[in-house]
Amino acid sequence: MVRRYELAGGKIVESQNEQSPILVYVNPSDAEKRYLTEELKLDEHTMNSSLDPDELSRLEFEPEHVALIYKRPKNYAACDNFLFRVSSLGLFLFKDRLVILLAEDIPLFEGKPYVRGLSLPKVMLSLLYRSIFHFVEHLKIINMLSDSLEQKINASMENKYLLNLFILEKSLVYYLNAINSNTMVIEKIRNNAGKIGIDGDTQEFLDDIFIENNQCYKQAEIYSNILSSLMDARAGIVGNNLNVLMKTLNIITITIMMPTMVVSIFSMNVSLPLAHDHPFSFWFVLGLAMLSGIGFLVFWRRKKW
Repeated sequence: MVRRYELAGGKIVESQNEQSPILVYVNPSDAEKRYLTEELKLDEHTMNSSLDPDELSRLEFEPEHVALIYKRPKNYAACDNFLFRVSSLGLFLFKDRLVILLAEDIPLFEGKPYVRGLSLPKVMLSLLYRSIFHFVEHLKIINMLSDSLEQKINASMENKYLLNLFILEKSLVYYLNAINSNTMVIEKIRNNAGKIGIDGDTQEFLDDIFIENNQCYKQAEIYSNILSSLMDARAGIVGNNLNVLMKTLNIITITIMMPTMVVSIFSMNVSLPLAHDHPFSFWFVLGLAMLSGIGFLVFWRRKKW
């Protein structure tokens, strides 16, 4: 599927013009791939790499265009079960055209543009900035989920909450690798700004992107270190909760066992006190059973068990 956009009044608007300067291909078909490789001269390997979620970020200079592949967060869904994934996006910048390749349909140009005086290089950098912003938003969600799971672990003995934390930690590892990969690409763009057509005004925006990406990486690194360093403690909490439950069950079992033993003794078919008819024998045995249970409860309380 292909969508076309053009720059009008400092905004990016959708267009039906075949000559639109911005082309967005979402999971392109075989016919669209042939057009990209034969007409626009895109390298087939680079084009396929743009759709591969495991591909590393990179910047390549071709005779007629610049090819950029960078990492972005994949849209999260409830079926992902706390696993946040990353995907790849390809940008192919020509002198008069920008071709965007992505595997899933996502909103690319929603909201206000981050820069004024839009040009194709600025649009390319704006997409990089949106990717960083998307990473930051997902990191906030991961932090909120982590706090919620911690509270559930403190009051639960189930392993599922601990396993969910492991999945979040795995997600942060993916994000750290992706953000670090983007960092190297942004650094390469800064070193080759002239070849890409980045002017002085756009260079300032590129510097902001570099700073924001580094801050995003530091934030992801902090969250990852916190999760990994406290994982053993959280596993210990689950084990301690189980021990407390077993202790409580043992106390209840022993406390119930004593009245049962008293009643069993007086129920034996041998000669015992009150074995013959006595008007208060039932109440005496019942009271003795209750006293034994209360006595054990007092004993546990004095021992602070």
